[in-house]
Amino acid sequence: MRARTATALASCTLLLGALALTGCNRESGSGADGGRTVGIDLPRSDSDFWNSYQQYIEKGVEDDGIDALPPTNSQNDIGKLVANVRTLTDQGARAVVMAPQDTGAIAESLKTLEEKDIPVVSVDTRPDKGSVYMVVRADNRAYGEKACRYLGERLGGKGKVVEFQGDLASVNGRDRSEAFASCMADEFPGIRVFELATDWKGDVASAKLQSTLAAHPDVDGLYMQAGGVFLQPTLALLERRGLLKPAGDPGHITIVSNDGIPEELDAIRAGKIDATVSQPADLYAKHALRYARAALDGKKFTAGPTDHGSTIVEIPGGLEDQLPAPLVTKENVDDPALWANRLEKTG
Repeated sequence: MRARTATALASCTLLLGALALTGCNRESGSGADGGRTVGIDLPRSDSDFWNSYQQYIEKGVEDDGIDALPPTNSQNDIGKLVANVRTLTDQGARAVVMAPQDTGAIAESLKTLEEKDIPVVSVDTRPDKGSVYMVVRADNRAYGEKACRYLGERLGGKGKVVEFQGDLASVNGRDRSEAFASCMADEFPGIRVFELATDWKGDVASAKLQSTLAAHPDVDGLYMQAGGVFLQPTLALLERRGLLKPAGDPGHITIVSNDGIPEELDAIRAGKIDATVSQPADLYAKHALRYARAALDGKKFTAGPTDHGSTIVEIPGGLEDQLPAPLVTKENVDDPALWANRLEKTG
């Protein structure tokens, strides 16, 4: 009798354990059961901008109580991104936030996610092909145009300008480069532009700038498409060559950047660079998470103005929320609305 009772108790214990595990799987959102788990891939850790974005993502997940898996980091490698996304979905992600740096090579991964009915929010970059629920991005052509006009006006439409182009395999690198070139040709034909392909790598930019300066020591201006990777090596090189003159002094090289990281704002205050276009790292994170939750809720959006000061536009394969990205100069560098001036409060 005791043996039969023990056997029955053991069977019940096993059954209850199985039911508990089944309940946990439903709660975690694994599989195609309508779960609410978000998978997040961070694009790289060698950029101050993206490290700031990571801080905002982590804070947003914590503050808003989002059911998110531990973030992965693809380290600017499309192969790692594809593998990371596969791992996240295998672990139960029902929506994915990513920032593909090679926007042409992510199409197959997007197709797989679409087949699994897993919505994608793409941050900062717009995939060349494939469906996405929403792209959270600023108008990158405007980045190139703002940099062009600032440099052109400061140089009086004459002189020589070096441009650090981002990776042209990325839609951001293409948009900024094409817009800058078109603006210079149309509005400032008296300025000669040296286009230096960098693949978003600071050491490559520094080496190519050194060669360009050796051949053209009279360079008047510089456009850096990503201050997060270009700022420090560029300033170090100019200082070594005795070319880092304060703004307003004879021989000063006018420098315009993109990103809006705290180090760029400090460099503007110190007169080392003149301007930057502030990419909204805080808003990228905030709205990426917001759209991921909206996708899980089955919400739909249409093109037009938003309630957060941006505009949603139609793109092939989905929609893009184009967030504002202001030009920062010495006149507004201390504006408390700039995310870089509030970054310490998020840590």
